[in-house]
Amino acid sequence: HSPVFRGTITDAADFDPSADAEALYNAMKGFGSDKEAILDLVTSRSNAQRQDVIAAYKSNFGKDLIDDLKYELTGKFERLIVCLMRAPAYHDAKEIHDAIKGAGTNEKCLIEVLASRNNRQIHEMVAAYKDAYGRDMEEDIIMDTSGHFKKMLVVLLQGTRDESGVVDADLVEQDAQDLFAAGEEQWGTDEAKFIMILGNRSMTHLHMVFDAYEKIAETSIEDSIKNELSGDFERLMLAVGMKCNDGLSPDITVQGIRSLPMFFAKRLYKSMKGLGTADDTLIRIMICRSEIDMLDIRECFRLIYEKSLYNMIKKCTYLIRLVVSGFAKSAVLCQTDHYSLAGEFFPEAAQIAYKMWELSAMTKVQLRPTVRPASSFDPAADAQALRKAMKGFGTDEDAIIDIVAQRSNAQRQEIRQAFKSLLGRDLMKDLKSELSKNLERLIIGLMLTPAEFDAKMMQKAIEGAGTDEHALIEILVTRSNEEILAMNAAYQDAYKKSLEEAIESDTSGLFCRILVSLVQVMFHENLTLPPGPFQELAEACNADSDDMEVKFMSILCTRSFPHLRKVMQEFVRYTNKDIEQTIKKDMSGDVKNAFYAIVRSVKNKPSYFADRLYKAMKGLGTDDRALIRIMVSRSEIDLFNIRKEFKETHDVSLHEFIQGDTSGDYRKTLLMLCGGED
Repeated sequence: HSPVFRGTITDAADFDPSADAEALYNAMKGFGSDKEAILDLVTSRSNAQRQDVIAAYKSNFGKDLIDDLKYELTGKFERLIVCLMRAPAYHDAKEIHDAIKGAGTNEKCLIEVLASRNNRQIHEMVAAYKDAYGRDMEEDIIMDTSGHFKKMLVVLLQGTRDESGVVDADLVEQDAQDLFAAGEEQWGTDEAKFIMILGNRSMTHLHMVFDAYEKIAETSIEDSIKNELSGDFERLMLAVGMKCNDGLSPDITVQGIRSLPMFFAKRLYKSMKGLGTADDTLIRIMICRSEIDMLDIRECFRLIYEKSLYNMIKKCTYLIRLVVSGFAKSAVLCQTDHYSLAGEFFPEAAQIAYKMWELSAMTKVQLRPTVRPASSFDPAADAQALRKAMKGFGTDEDAIIDIVAQRSNAQRQEIRQAFKSLLGRDLMKDLKSELSKNLERLIIGLMLTPAEFDAKMMQKAIEGAGTDEHALIEILVTRSNEEILAMNAAYQDAYKKSLEEAIESDTSGLFCRILVSLVQVMFHENLTLPPGPFQELAEACNADSDDMEVKFMSILCTRSFPHLRKVMQEFVRYTNKDIEQTIKKDMSGDVKNAFYAIVRSVKNKPSYFADRLYKAMKGLGTDDRALIRIMVSRSEIDLFNIRKEFKETHDVSLHEFIQGDTSGDYRKTLLMLCGGED
């Protein structure tokens, strides 16, 4: 298919480069400069037209327009206008040069630029770099990077990717098998095979390879890359994976997660969230994509973050013109991007949501723990070592941590039994008497069985003056049938009453009914029925609020996760809305939080936990109970996946976050459970 224009900047009608050159000259003449005039003119011309203006300026006034702009303007506004005036190849060359000059390297800039350009753009950029700096780009990058990351960058710099569009079905199957053999099928990873295939095959070919790979590996290529690779090399390969869907459909907004617009939407959000703004990233993306796919990036941004790019960027007066574009100050496009109510989608955004749910339904994620059974395990020796660590004056916390944090839960239960059999003592009581505060809570949590730990966390959420509704929701929406049954039994055994009774005595209304429903085990977890309830959910959205919430409860709390993925996919098709936004818009309080948690868990449970961990540690103070609860309960299930989601979403590793937010032996234990730095 021929590319479909999805930019926000187009050629201006009735363009006269000489008149524009004179207007810019007058805007900079005399004392001061007319910034509004410069901005209006530059942002309402395409890059090709700007190059004509530069040529006309030199012909008419014998001066270099870019030099004059640099002299007259300052700060970020100067950077923005000058970047707009550069030809794309020279702009890319400048970004690469700035990324590798000086003491540090901006690896994220290298990834963003080199993973998203086609062969022609790569060749033109390399030539522009040579012309502007008199140096070879490849040599400079080799000097400033290392390892597999460097090798993949060099491959991309060759600009030799197959762009013929011809696909060999046999080679597709072979590449899929080779990638599987290079990663998931063996211990260790053959990075060279990933580099060769992802660095040279056509995007159409890779799209088909990734689909074939998913059938073989029963997991997506993105998850395999996250599992098998790490650091900047992992991020580079994920960015290449994002590109493989680009341009495959005449409506290129229907791309699911593997897409450049989605990649750039995430980069834009990360450049603006938190304190301060990464202006260089913001400017680079807005300029580079304004004539390519900014409309798609806007819709992806709205879908992921439930706010418009326009509104988030509004604080930057000059950059906002690139979102709506020079000609798009007319009502239609401006109102389109202003309209950011959750749940109200353009058809394109709804289609993206549909594809995301479809991918969620099709993908089998390989869950990976960070704590595994210790080899050469000897419960008697561990029991004796723990007794020695607690005997006499003082306590050897390091010895306790090294044993407890590096054994599986099943092994810890053997240690508890051996401690009582050999020494006639209760290990849990000894640990409680020797440890204190958060370290004690964490170590005791690890020594409990999963069912005992969940029961205790439920009791902690319920007891006392207040109720921790977020903890109740988190536990009940994320546990399997088997885990719910075991927790119910453990709660009854420990507190001499049923968990259902405890919930009913401490909560009320529909929220209570939701929790009680979740405590029941009513469905087969892997059963997928025809997704009929989507129509009931859709019709409930037009009912009174109470009726809508009851209908949502009857479906969301009683269906299996595979079934709900299909329901939520069809809900988008039927309503042109995503169920997440519908819940956030039309519901409130604990009921909204419960339904939203169910939907998030159905879509991507590791992502849900990553968000919970982030909220537990961000800002002043730490929610240690939530931090301990998640780190203990997920360490032998999917904490590795959670780690990867945390890094991808928040652009900082879970390891770094824990290190900066905790201290002492408590921090040491958490970091051992975390299992790595990413």
